[in-house]
Amino acid sequence: MSNSNNKINVPEAKAALNKLKMEAASEVGVNLKDGYNGDLTSRQAGQIGGNMVKKMIESYENSVK
Repeated sequence: MSNSNNKINVPEAKAALNKLKMEAASEVGVNLKDGYNGDLTSRQAGQIGGNMVKKMIESYENSVK
């Protein structure tokens, strides 16, 4: 059985990822609150995650130009 590890390895990245998550949520019109957001629908969570990935890819592409 595989052991999943979702820990952030670089502590400084936690704040940056949280900021990215809040920005992504704002852009798709989902209001996040600090702390627990388990009341989000799967669709809302997917929109936020998808937008985060899109932003990370754009950031990487801009950094290698």
